[in-house]
Amino acid sequence: MADNMMASAAAAYAKQAQEMNNLPTLDSTKQAEEGGFADLLKEAVQEAASIGYKSEAMSLKAAAGQADVNDVVTAVAEAEVTLQAVTTVRDKVIQAYQDIIKMPI
Repeated sequence: MADNMMASAAAAYAKQAQEMNNLPTLDSTKQAEEGGFADLLKEAVQEAASIGYKSEAMSLKAAAGQADVNDVVTAVAEAEVTLQAVTTVRDKVIQAYQDIIKMPI
């Protein structure tokens, strides 16, 4: 039992490490800037939606008994963090818009 849990934890750590290696580099950020803010925002929203769908799919697999609980918890936590980030960005954009509206002309 303990060996199974350690192997599962090691697999989850390896998966997370692989995802961390796939973070955008400075070059990919420059390419995104060249495409414009709208393209960058569109890609971010699509990625957030994709993470949410992945979380839902893992939850459904777990309900059907086809997924490991660790994978489900990881997917749900990732979706939660993504939702918090999207909400924070939305709040900052609304605050910036309100600050611009309050500026005297």
